[in-house]
Amino acid sequence: MDPKPEAVSKITVPVILDRKLRGEKVTCLTAYDYPTARLVDESGIDMILVGDSLGQVVLGYDSTIPVTLDEMLHHLRAVRRATHRALLIVDLPYGAYHQGEEEALRAGIRCLKEGAESVKLEGGSKRAALIRRLVDAEIPVMGHIGLTPQSVHNFGGYRVQGRTLESANDLLADAQAVEDAGAFALVLEGIPRELAALITGRLRIPTIGIGAGPDCDGQVLVIHDLLGLANQPPPKFVRPYAELAAVARGAVARYRDDVATGRFPGDAESYHWSPGLREQFVKWATIRNLKDEA
Repeated sequence: MDPKPEAVSKITVPVILDRKLRGEKVTCLTAYDYPTARLVDESGIDMILVGDSLGQVVLGYDSTIPVTLDEMLHHLRAVRRATHRALLIVDLPYGAYHQGEEEALRAGIRCLKEGAESVKLEGGSKRAALIRRLVDAEIPVMGHIGLTPQSVHNFGGYRVQGRTLESANDLLADAQAVEDAGAFALVLEGIPRELAALITGRLRIPTIGIGAGPDCDGQVLVIHDLLGLANQPPPKFVRPYAELAAVARGAVARYRDDVATGRFPGDAESYHWSPGLREQFVKWATIRNLKDEA
């Protein structure tokens, strides 16, 4: 029996912060539609992220950069309808906060009005003033540093960050700046485990890793990677927990064959007249035909 949402404790920003103090791990997964969000929420995941990764795994873009705020809000609304327990976070897409604080504030307000409980944005020290402005407007913010996908062209591809002394020091400064600006959590993506552990030990807010090793306070994955639905080899940091694409292809192929050979639908998948109705219909049709002939 499905758990009733009202009977399950609600995950909030203070709950996530308390997890850090208690040394308890935080779980996070992406979701982009109602059925997936319901599955994730009912499975007890702490945070659901409507990520701009939907550009690649749902909309077929080659990166997150083309995703618009309107597209994010469309998917947010669907996820909101299914989410009762988890903390609901939405990515601010590329272009929604790059032209100034007021633009970012408008985008953040729209996200909260559509049901988000927090927004996530990429960047470290250079986003500090922006994060502070959003937090001052009562918009909880999750930061994101390291391999930030919206900066893919600047990085020259999806490359691990923080592998040199200089870049590691920069990321340490970025992490501290994000915390000082008021973010309640920080995603660390695509950085060495040792650096992630160092950042996690220094911050008072929880770190959420993706390709950052096991020493973070929590972990996030794209659900299509976890379930084997991404239709491409998963990144090194993904552990596939299922191969649903193969299962789905097999089911679709069996359906195709059953339709082609007449095995589907069968009598069990068909509706029927009540007893005697066929005879009544034949009688009625016969009388009608006789009248027409007359």
